[in-house]
Amino acid sequence: MIRLKRLIERPPLLYRLLFPEAVWRVKRKKRRVVYLTFDDGPIPEVTPWVLDLLDHYGVKATFFMVGDNVRRHPELLEEVKRRGHSYGNHTMHHLQGFKVTSWNYLRDITEANDLIDSPLFRPPHGLMRWGQAKVIKEHYNVVMYDLVTRDYSKKVNGQRVLANVKRLARNGSIIVFHDSLKAERNLREALPKAIEWLKEEGYEFDVLTM
Repeated sequence: MIRLKRLIERPPLLYRLLFPEAVWRVKRKKRRVVYLTFDDGPIPEVTPWVLDLLDHYGVKATFFMVGDNVRRHPELLEEVKRRGHSYGNHTMHHLQGFKVTSWNYLRDITEANDLIDSPLFRPPHGLMRWGQAKVIKEHYNVVMYDLVTRDYSKKVNGQRVLANVKRLARNGSIIVFHDSLKAERNLREALPKAIEWLKEEGYEFDVLTM
């Protein structure tokens, strides 16, 4: 069980090789840089708090947004833009590619893009079929991740989320948090401490703009 959880926190090489068209980690040489990303928003209960916290620390990040949330809260997309963050498509209805037909999955992504209008795409849960990925790559830059904090899990607390960051962050890591109700408790505890620790370790923060 512990081994399985660690496979979630850092995707194994074999899984990364299944999707060579995706970006899992950004190669950096001269600077120590990490990329904070936030999935599943934007929502008024959490996203504004995240934006204020990032401003407080002078950090920029990338938000992978669910289209239906953008439809209900378009002002939050505009606020993310205004504050200088980047943003991407996370499907319209947070669909897993394995659970729907490819036609429905691709249509859902297109519907979200009509609202989000970004070249960046991240599949919910990091799951999609190989054929879906091949088509998606023709229209978007697919961004996966190097470190999943598991802030969404009821089985961990904020200290464990922070420990995951400390254990697995490395130069070029794309780190996944969630601006969602499910993750809110752990996020509020772990995110400020994670940012402070990363800064102490000499990391800078950048946005994904491929």
